[in-house]
Amino acid sequence: MNTETPEHLEGEPLIKPSTHEHPLYDAVIEACRTVYDPEIPVNIFDLGLIYTIEISDDNIVRVIMTLTAPGCPVAGDMPGWIQEAVEPVAGVQQVTVELTWEPPWGMEMMSDEARLELGFM
Repeated sequence: MNTETPEHLEGEPLIKPSTHEHPLYDAVIEACRTVYDPEIPVNIFDLGLIYTIEISDDNIVRVIMTLTAPGCPVAGDMPGWIQEAVEPVAGVQQVTVELTWEPPWGMEMMSDEARLELGFM
């Protein structure tokens, strides 16, 4: 019996890969690290809330992110904070930020630095 759905074909990653090789990638990450979840003293990149950073050949940035919980009080604000942080990066032409709930965020998505800061290590 085939249980695959068009949304989750076997072998397809749950999180779309980022554009690691783009020259702006590291600068965009650093910009994302300036944004903090107001309830947690760790930046949202190290919290694992940024799932994908896509950068086109035209330097158009698309960020796919999630939140720690759907009821997060800043759900409507945080994508704008990311956009405001990334837009000034030299070379960036345009930024769009999309919110996703798939896969759901979990503590295993945090960086070691975030886990250490929050006392989980």
